[in-house]
Amino acid sequence: MNGADTVWILISSALVMLMTPGLALFYGGMVRRKNVLSTFMMSFALLGLVSVLWVVYGYSLGFGPDVGGIVGGLDWLGLKGVGQGPSDVYATTVPHLAFMAFQAMFAIITVALWTGGVVERMKFGAFIVLAVLWFTVVYAPVTHWVWGNGGWLAGLGVLDFAGGIVVHVNAGMSALALAILLGPRKGFRDGEPMEPHSIPMVLLGAGLLWFGWFGFNAGSALKGDGLAASAFVATNTSGAAAGLTWMFLGWLYRRPSALGVATGAVVGLAAVTPAAGFVDPIAGIPIGVVAAILSYYAMLVRTRGRLVDESLDVWACHGVGGIWGTLAVGLFATAAVNSAGADGVLLGNGAQLVKQFVGVVAVSAYAFGATWVLGKVVDIVVGLRVKGDEETVGLDISQHGERAFGGSVL
Repeated sequence: MNGADTVWILISSALVMLMTPGLALFYGGMVRRKNVLSTFMMSFALLGLVSVLWVVYGYSLGFGPDVGGIVGGLDWLGLKGVGQGPSDVYATTVPHLAFMAFQAMFAIITVALWTGGVVERMKFGAFIVLAVLWFTVVYAPVTHWVWGNGGWLAGLGVLDFAGGIVVHVNAGMSALALAILLGPRKGFRDGEPMEPHSIPMVLLGAGLLWFGWFGFNAGSALKGDGLAASAFVATNTSGAAAGLTWMFLGWLYRRPSALGVATGAVVGLAAVTPAAGFVDPIAGIPIGVVAAILSYYAMLVRTRGRLVDESLDVWACHGVGGIWGTLAVGLFATAAVNSAGADGVLLGNGAQLVKQFVGVVAVSAYAFGATWVLGKVVDIVVGLRVKGDEETVGLDISQHGERAFGGSVL
């Protein structure tokens, strides 16, 4: 066991944990004033809910001994056998508990990510039920497919360094399914203004996400070594390149906006996530630039068409960015950076791009379909959406009895 690696994993776990409050700020600043606390509450409730579910059974389903390549068994239920010694399979230089904790933070923020597609209109009680079901039926199995020992996508050779498929494609496609199922917010198709209530809050959230992303990606090296440093630089480079690209795109059409730079940076960080530990750091530039262009126009088409009210563009940012980043592994990967990876198309291995495409299609289809079914079941049993008058007054008051700026009303 290596002390330096253990410290790095624990620090990285704390950095990834900080991303969930950062996401609360990022999302909370983009909603209307009457829905700020309800948006925050989703992320903070998940810090508690998913943390408990992960240690009770989630870690075992995601990383436990393989069952048919689909899910982990219940051998590690309640963290049985997960102790202070290292795992024989995962992160073998740190305590097994440290690796488990690191992965817990990924689970929390992945569930939190898709909340951006349902804010301002979903019942809080229905959200809690849906979050438990989604965590169990969607997140845990997909995690095992890609990262679990014996998972079928891992066996196929699909590469996902820190969660392009597991986190971003998974959450992005799920957010799209739920947005379609819920329907648009009141006034969305009538052109009612739905502007962010606090762009400084969005910028603060984006900054915390960027900061935490170093733990997310560089921490996924699972050691304090050169690969961690390479992933760190690739991460920062992609976020910077995407933020600049979004700024120039905004300038091209109108004016460079602070909201645009923040959004672009997050898109670039999401896109480089699957690739950070498999590509040269310089590849962060094309990964970030292309991610920003694809996401910018995906968002433009959605907002102008007003066909789907995917409130905070989780699909356009994380879904599209994650898909591109996962495919980019198949283009830019080099085994010279990470011997556990593979070469990509640019080094003569076109097969890796095919594998990445299979991973994207499989997880996209499963996440969208399973989330739709789960959402439909919850809608039938308890109802997903708040009543019209509750949506009008705002979810802060109708669901939580509080105002973000004024305190309790009950």
